[in-house]
Amino acid sequence: MRYVYILVALIGLAACKNKVEKLDLPYLNGYWEIEKVTFPDGSEKEYVVNTSIDYIEINDLKGYRKKVQPNFSGTYITSNDAELFTIYENNGVFTLNYKTELSEWHEKIVNLSENNFTVLSEENIKYHYKRFQPINIE
Repeated sequence: MRYVYILVALIGLAACKNKVEKLDLPYLNGYWEIEKVTFPDGSEKEYVVNTSIDYIEINDLKGYRKKVQPNFSGTYITSNDAELFTIYENNGVFTLNYKTELSEWHEKIVNLSENNFTVLSEENIKYHYKRFQPINIE
């Protein structure tokens, strides 16, 4: 019986490891590409090649996300369009709250590390991102 308690404690500790902390939020800064999308029914769509990627910049609990197109010289083609967001914490869960002229939506940050993050949309769709690695051909 003692082993059962130890096993439950270890599982609990492992589950806590994926919790997003406020100190992790600066990891969002930078260039990200979508890796896969997991739909509510469990089906997945994988993205092998992305022609556009997301650039995210946060300062404190405010930031923006914009689409950019990488090119082979290591630079990016971009526009002035950006989606502004604020980050709120509720019971230890961080949420990105977007607001544009046309729409408003929320995404919960499920996990966040230096090279990956996942958000859960209001439609229960998970978006898995990985840090973008530029291709530089000279």
